[in-house]
Amino acid sequence: MERETIVAVQKNGDGDLTAFQTNSGRVLGYDEAIQAIQNGELAGVNTFKGRDGGTYIRGDADGDPANNLDQLPMF
Repeated sequence: MERETIVAVQKNGDGDLTAFQTNSGRVLGYDEAIQAIQNGELAGVNTFKGRDGGTYIRGDADGDPANNLDQLPMF
């Protein structure tokens, strides 16, 4: 199975990421995206535990700021 990639994002009024669109057109809420990442369904992203104990999503570090999740187009 080929893993999907995130191609666009939604943000709330504070600029926080709230939803993700994949290259197949699938739209995932934040919690759904966390589950998909942990299940190995999404490429190029990972989850981490914040200091507050919450689980967060970030792009894999590759040295290219242009493909950071915050820089992806909105949908």
